Amino acid sequence: MAKKAKQRTRRTYSADDVKQLRSHSRARTPVVKIAKQMKRSEGSLRQKALALGIGLGHQR
Repeated sequence: MAKKAKQRTRRTYSADDVKQLRSHSRARTPVVKIAKQMKRSEGSLRQKALALGIGLGHQR
């Protein structure tokens, strides 16, 4: 019998999460470090940064 894939749940970004993301952007923290610290995927962080209009990562 095939294993069922684990369902992922979406977590919304709180105001504190957004503030933290903005401060990491200003400090030019690598996305890998931010992802580990915030327990979110790199893609999720990049998409949120794009929606907020802030730079993230090495391509700014």
